[in-house]
Amino acid sequence: MRAAELASNFRIAGIVEFAETGQSLVRTQITLDGMSGELFLQGAQVTGWQPAGDRPVIFTSRNAVFATGKAIRGGVPIIFPWFGPHPTRPELPQHGLVRTADWRLDAVERGGPGEIAMELSFDTDEFLVRYRVTFGPKLQLALTVQNRTAREIAFEEALHSYFAISDIEQVSVGGLERCSFIDKTAGMRRRPPAGAALSLSKETDSVYLDTPESLTLHDPGWRRRIRIDKTGAASTIVWNPWAEKAAAMADLGADQWRGMICAETGNVADNRVTLAAGGEHQMSTRIAVDAAP
Repeated sequence: MRAAELASNFRIAGIVEFAETGQSLVRTQITLDGMSGELFLQGAQVTGWQPAGDRPVIFTSRNAVFATGKAIRGGVPIIFPWFGPHPTRPELPQHGLVRTADWRLDAVERGGPGEIAMELSFDTDEFLVRYRVTFGPKLQLALTVQNRTAREIAFEEALHSYFAISDIEQVSVGGLERCSFIDKTAGMRRRPPAGAALSLSKETDSVYLDTPESLTLHDPGWRRRIRIDKTGAASTIVWNPWAEKAAAMADLGADQWRGMICAETGNVADNRVTLAAGGEHQMSTRIAVDAAP
């Protein structure tokens, strides 16, 4: 479904608008009460959210490629049904099937005060995946997976959130102090809990297991806290490529890695989901911002 047809079905004048990029990707722009948001139908990927009167909260690279079948660098990519490379078929896409797939837009509706909600879906022979995105004073994301088969199925999933920050070497993540993690930069070595808030000083790619429902991203440079509340999600993945690796990434580049951190909501590795035949699982996250002294 192209932008014109979507607009005829779902447009709310001045609030929900649809357009096509030069590469024929469909973009949805949300503007309401000073808040702005952006979502691409490819991958059902949020690429922007900025609460009224605040800086952008979601980071999308200035060098991101917006083209059919290409992963968009930044925003909130959906990872499903595997995380990273496929465990037995390395020729399959990194991070699963849905990140660059076309999703169906099923509904656009007004939610609570200052909110617009979008309902999207993607289905295969094995799964029906539904995604509800609510733009408003908070950004709320809910991913629901239904097993359509007559057998038990296991999968991994993540909402690969890129957050805009003042300086990667100044921010910290609170809430992971008591969580062990898998260090992907050290050959998947298992690490014990650090016992302190997480601060980054080098390339980081860590899968934290059995994490609490609330995390806080402290950003003193911008005098704000980003609160990440999640349900149905036991993992948190923290990633920043740091200078050398970022410089080698054409869709990121050497000058942007300082202004981003990924703190992803998910169920991966030991926390993968096993779903009974006909069963359903929902993972959700709510992102909010408040001022910090």
